[in-house]
Amino acid sequence: MPATTPSNTSSDRAFFGHPKGLFVCFMTEMWERFSYYGMRALLIFYLTQHFLFSDEKAYLIYGAYSALVYVTPVIGGVLADRYLGSRKAVTFGAILLVFGHLGMAIEGPPASDISTGISRDPLYLQIFYLSLAFIICGVGFLKANISTVVGALYSRDDPRRDSGFTLFYMGINIGAFSSSLLCGWLGQTYGWKYGFGLAGIGMLLGLTVFLRGQQHLLGKAEPPAGAQLSARFFAGLTREYLIYLGGLAGVFAIWQLVQHQALVGQALSGFGGLMLAVVIGYAFLKCEPVERHRLFVAATLILFSVLFWALFEQAGSSLNLFADRAVDRVFLGYELPASVFQSFNAFFIFLLAPVFSILWTGLAARGREPSTPVKFALALFQVGLGFLVLVFGARLASEGQGVGMIWLVLIYLLHTTGELCLSPVGLSMITKLSVPRIVGMMMGVWFLASAGANFIASKIAQLTSSKTSAGEVLSQAEALVRTLEVYSNVGWFAVGIAVFLLIISPLLRKGMHGIH
Repeated sequence: MPATTPSNTSSDRAFFGHPKGLFVCFMTEMWERFSYYGMRALLIFYLTQHFLFSDEKAYLIYGAYSALVYVTPVIGGVLADRYLGSRKAVTFGAILLVFGHLGMAIEGPPASDISTGISRDPLYLQIFYLSLAFIICGVGFLKANISTVVGALYSRDDPRRDSGFTLFYMGINIGAFSSSLLCGWLGQTYGWKYGFGLAGIGMLLGLTVFLRGQQHLLGKAEPPAGAQLSARFFAGLTREYLIYLGGLAGVFAIWQLVQHQALVGQALSGFGGLMLAVVIGYAFLKCEPVERHRLFVAATLILFSVLFWALFEQAGSSLNLFADRAVDRVFLGYELPASVFQSFNAFFIFLLAPVFSILWTGLAARGREPSTPVKFALALFQVGLGFLVLVFGARLASEGQGVGMIWLVLIYLLHTTGELCLSPVGLSMITKLSVPRIVGMMMGVWFLASAGANFIASKIAQLTSSKTSAGEVLSQAEALVRTLEVYSNVGWFAVGIAVFLLIISPLLRKGMHGIH
């Protein structure tokens, strides 16, 4: 019997009626997301409070890092599809991630504000940048391929397939939710090395689970036929080892790139423009009219998604510092670390994803499900409304008092409901509207747009920057006014764009030619 065929044996149905391999992928991804979001919750604080970077510089470093995290999976996915196979790619990526996260725990002496400027230990600063590079490349090899392993465990007509991915998605959010609480609390309460160290331990556990459970992958994540990994190419080295060496070379290249953030923005702009030209050229030269119209709709919605993600990704940067500097975080007599608020997104996704699934299904049964462009408009409206609600709540606070926590919770709630209207819908849209022969390329364009959005997010965050000295804001009142002005402007802009998209949605739906 083929390994992907549903089976009633206890050895196959070992994880809620699913193959044991799903448990392996579930735990691996849970710990990978634990490490990633645990580090992400602390990163902006580490930059501004340990290394004493200005807000502007910290946002730029954060933006370059988060943008590159979205670029590398495109490369990692191609290498796995053509040569390594998902199992080897995930293993290599997990090893890189362990080095990266544990390297983050080597914090060194804090920076100091001296008469000539900020003094930072150059050795530990380079260790920090190198650790970021390991994480970026590790995510590239792992994130692109762990989902592929899950899909390979099931045949296309296996009725357990969708529920298997649902369980896998739960693992992602369990990891993201718990790490923001634990790593954030440890890092801000007892020291950066403890928060980052816990993230590294989490990734080490994920690697251990994956290595010990590879026999349960049923041979479905092996290198593709014809990959010829053992063939010797250069200097007697096999293709497989050359790929690994290339991955390490990529680490060192990104190590330099992440220190020159402007180059990241320029590269994203150039590559993004090139890919847009390729899509348009392909649509006119290689597509029939119906295919062309659908491809144009997909490209249009991808452009709208850039604005959504640029605002949504304020969570890890400007919203994190806003929570730290402007929000009254005292709950039951205890002041919560600002980083723990990063857990709300994962919590709300875990809570609301089934609700949205039932909602869309119920509306579809009644013939009233919104079209994809309308869902995108709803997402943009909610991300804008989230900022406007926060601004409204902040202006209710009395002078000298912090902003109420409830308003921060509400912005995360509205941003999460917006995400549920756009993120899974967008991935589905790409597969439905793209020409089958270039669906992989279009998925790459989707992630490239997310990378660009993360860099744009850093530029928006820079507009909220406050003047600081030794990591302390010089004027809290001035900083709050500046931040609220930016949030109000981007909030109204997003609402306006949402209304515009809603107006043109009938035209876009017509261009989809019957695809909902």
